[in-house]
Amino acid sequence: MKWRVAVGRAVAPLGLTHAQYALMASLYGMGRSGLRPRQRQLADTTGLEPLYVSKLARALEAEAAGLVTRTRDPNDPRAMQLTLTEQGRDVTRRAIKVVQGLLDQLLEPLGGQDSPRTRQFTHELATLLDTPLDPHTENDEEQS
Repeated sequence: MKWRVAVGRAVAPLGLTHAQYALMASLYGMGRSGLRPRQRQLADTTGLEPLYVSKLARALEAEAAGLVTRTRDPNDPRAMQLTLTEQGRDVTRRAIKVVQGLLDQLLEPLGGQDSPRTRQFTHELATLLDTPLDPHTENDEEQS
């Protein structure tokens, strides 16, 4: 939560929320790989709910924002594909620089982003996040 709040505050001067940044940074990376993702693909990538991605995309497309374009997928007229506008790419590049600066500050005690300690920490954190959790309930205690 602390990271999310810090990112939200850092990108606010660019007119973005944390969720908008997550969507746009993912869209930026996918676009650099030549992809024009559907809203559902972007939801899967960001971990955001598809309905929320749709709401965010509409807000970022609005005339006032003009950061994202939504077009019908030629292979599935029910689906919308998303791309960043030129202005959207510019804002996203600036936001990524700001967030990278935050990441540098966060990881400084471990020796920076490319340090062996940071790599080890990242590996251990990924292992923890991949570990399935089985919620412990009161009934389990009674049956033991």
